[in-house]
Amino acid sequence: MYKPALIIGALFAGLSVILGAFGAHALKEVLTVELQKTFETAARYQMYHGLALLASGLVYAHQPAKTLRWASICFITGTVLFSGSLYLLVMLKSGGQVGLGGFGLITPIGGLFFVLGWILFIAGCLQKK
Repeated sequence: MYKPALIIGALFAGLSVILGAFGAHALKEVLTVELQKTFETAARYQMYHGLALLASGLVYAHQPAKTLRWASICFITGTVLFSGSLYLLVMLKSGGQVGLGGFGLITPIGGLFFVLGWILFIAGCLQKK
């Protein structure tokens, strides 16, 4: 097992449930429909990649490849950049700010880390023991 991936994956998944519920209930009256969708997207991708971290941590027990560790790092980085920037965007826009300015580029960079993580995950699964 790769414990850091398992621990952080479980943390991300649990937080996505909490944040998703918070967004669906507490923020429903505060956010516009557009901002609610953005918040939901952040929580959804956080959950997906929390589960991806759990998978990479478990696969590592049977296939201890460095690429699986790198995939985990990419999933963590992608989640922080992608979901984190979307949460920040919602917070700023709901507070009257127009947007993230130049920081808006963080979201697609997080998406690139997700893609790279999945490529590395596949490569790790295909490596011979």
